[in-house]
Amino acid sequence: MKQIGVIGAGSWGTSLANLLAKEGYAVTLWVYEAELAERMAITAENDLYLPRIKLSQNLTATQNLSEAVKGKQLLLFVPPSQVLRQVFSQARAEIGENALLVFASKGVENNTLLTMSEVVEQVAPGSLQRSAFLSGPSFAREVAEELPTAVAVAADNPAVAEQVQEVFSTRYFRTYTNQDVIGTELGGALKNVIALAAGVSDGLGFGHNTRAALVTRGLAEITRIGLAKGAQQETFAGLAGMGDLVLTCTGDLSRNRSVGMELGKGRSLQEILSGMQMVAEGVKTTLSA
Repeated sequence: MKQIGVIGAGSWGTSLANLLAKEGYAVTLWVYEAELAERMAITAENDLYLPRIKLSQNLTATQNLSEAVKGKQLLLFVPPSQVLRQVFSQARAEIGENALLVFASKGVENNTLLTMSEVVEQVAPGSLQRSAFLSGPSFAREVAEELPTAVAVAADNPAVAEQVQEVFSTRYFRTYTNQDVIGTELGGALKNVIALAAGVSDGLGFGHNTRAALVTRGLAEITRIGLAKGAQQETFAGLAGMGDLVLTCTGDLSRNRSVGMELGKGRSLQEILSGMQMVAEGVKTTLSA
């Protein structure tokens, strides 16, 4: 597998694209913002979403979605969850019939209450047999800085999970596989809601006791929703559940925790979001949850 397309050049998409490019794959990264794509071609840096990280020479930025999709053996989709349907629908006609599909967006659609795998199956019926879903405790910047990270790759088809595991495994990025797609997705999406609450708690000046209670009871609520949707309970004790929850509720790089902290300090949500470049997925996932 030589040619990979990555759809979405936020911090996470750029970090994963660079990880793959550094492993020797020819990676084409689709960038929504035309001016950013032009700057990246000149500077080899995503100054908007992942500043101060040098990008591999194997990574090519483009604003042409077709160029990023056509002829690729593996496609990684990392747009914000609420626009995955639109982007995947636009890309669908150019996707090769044997291409592996990997999705790393974390969220639940507001209008339909569908997870990303359910959106994918609705847009392109039958495609789940070649799809995998990547989640787990992984701040984009720390991956870009090659700090040791472990994630989960879930797929209905174990052979697909193993292929994706092989591609994404590096000396600092370890992938574990499972077949619990819905559990892996809900763990990754709903932990952002609890992280907002943990941030509010911190912003109000409450202590470590309060945050620990929120994280623990939050995991219980996430697990209940997951089980009601047919997930496996052990998934929520793993990387995609407890691992991602703890990271997002306590880490200073967490966008959702940061939004919650500002809410706790008394700022309005509109004011907070208007000053942010990146997406805090938990804000919209809260409505879905």
